[in-house]
Amino acid sequence: MSARFLIASALAATLALAPRMGTADGIDPAAVAKAAQSVVVVLPSWQGVRPGFAPKSADGRIAPEGSGVAVLPGGYVATNDHVLGNAVSVRVRLSDGRTVPAEIVGRHKATDIALLKAAIDLPVAEPGPEPNLAEPACAIGNPFGRGISVSCGVVSAVGRANAGFNEIEDFIQTDAAVNPGGSGGALVDGKGRLIGMVSAIFAQGSDANIGVNFAASQPIVARVVRDLAAHGKVIETTAGMETGLLSAQQQEQTGGVAVVEVTPDGPAFTAGIDAGDIITKADGRPVTSPGQVRASLFRHHAGDTVALTVRRGGAIREITLILKPRP
Repeated sequence: MSARFLIASALAATLALAPRMGTADGIDPAAVAKAAQSVVVVLPSWQGVRPGFAPKSADGRIAPEGSGVAVLPGGYVATNDHVLGNAVSVRVRLSDGRTVPAEIVGRHKATDIALLKAAIDLPVAEPGPEPNLAEPACAIGNPFGRGISVSCGVVSAVGRANAGFNEIEDFIQTDAAVNPGGSGGALVDGKGRLIGMVSAIFAQGSDANIGVNFAASQPIVARVVRDLAAHGKVIETTAGMETGLLSAQQQEQTGGVAVVEVTPDGPAFTAGIDAGDIITKADGRPVTSPGQVRASLFRHHAGDTVALTVRRGGAIREITLILKPRP
């Protein structure tokens, strides 16, 4: 028996015993398939523009298709505001091929989230816990207008607030493949639970997936759609302070976000925060940019308390701030 044969046999035995690796590890196919039943195709109609899917470089007279996910009972479907664009009407296509009209309940440009309502019962996506790095994630949507499909990867980052797409960002970054038409679809964990709504792809002008994709976090989506469903608009809050980046000298000593200005008698003032303080955590999450502070505060309604970790000089303080409605 040759040495080459012995080595090959040993290698084959080792591979047979080794655990199977890949993006499917930790993913329950049945649970993800169930989650896909909550995802629909969104078909906006624009004045003088025919419906259908077209890539960025194609006929601009074709209104793009997008995706949406059922988030509340009663036919409420969340999607991206940019999917609707200048829509004069909207229809949604269900998994069984039916197409039904949908009402635009409300839109929130700052988060790029919109809410539709169709006169049909849809299975509502089960919300999941906030994900951790490297956990499985699956994007469910309508890429290139070809119908609902699933692609899986991992959670690459959480709390992204510097992607530059929206005024308010609290993104989950994933390498699960996302392409045009997938905006507004669901990002679910390995158990099929909704952890975000697919919002944007970082494509550097290619208009196609390169593995850097973003989904609005489930808490942000829930915050917006509940307000839109109840009020037709988002009820804004204020912490009564302005924040900014640390100076280069400050960054040599600590991380965090600088408090630049505090409104007299506002929530921050009442909680004991001063201009010059440095916020290092908001809601228990480390913050390094004003956008992360704003996202953490935006998750809450007026009257809610927000826990902040604040550095003043060499002292660390734990402060509870109570948000107020924005005037």
